[in-house]
Amino acid sequence: MTPDDQQLTTDGAAFPAPSARILLLACGALAHEILTLIRANGWDHLSLICLPAILHNHPERITPAVETAIARHRPEYDEIFVVYADCGTGGQLKALCDRLGVGMVEGPHCYSFFEGNAAFAERAEVTAFYLTDFLVRQFDAFVWKPLGLDRHPDLRDMYFGNYETLVYQAQTDNAALDARARDCAARLGLSYERRFTGYGDLETTLRGVARP
Repeated sequence: MTPDDQQLTTDGAAFPAPSARILLLACGALAHEILTLIRANGWDHLSLICLPAILHNHPERITPAVETAIARHRPEYDEIFVVYADCGTGGQLKALCDRLGVGMVEGPHCYSFFEGNAAFAERAEVTAFYLTDFLVRQFDAFVWKPLGLDRHPDLRDMYFGNYETLVYQAQTDNAALDARARDCAARLGLSYERRFTGYGDLETTLRGVARP
């Protein structure tokens, strides 16, 4: 099953495995990458349930949504692992996972763990605006329309005046996505950098979760 980006954005999606013992409870923005890793490595003991990716535009809703999902699905699995970083929750998601005895991905956000948390922290970039493969595909849904730039393009410099570069963290080599990311940078009035990250610490973390 190929994930539908619009569904992942607004509704989330479930990708169950019949013999799964471990549930990955993830952000919808990570579905493509997680499913690719599951299939490539034969991790048929992992199921994936994705919450709506658009929760990232309201980070105060992430922790309650994760808590509800854990309560709903915990009886079905031996283990649940939360595939979110802090993601703007101000430590609340980590506190929840600690209280419930559930693991989660380390790092402040997906931009950090895709690049590798140590490498991202070392860069200490403060004028970069980041996009991933998913966010390039869903740029209008996550950036352009929520900020009202489709109706008021004159607000662009107010929102992005302190940024200098749009950094496209590419998980895949895809010329079409590269072109779309360049267009996103032009629309925001930013210079453009493509940085291939692959799956970074996400892959390393999931290999640990998927251990036999």
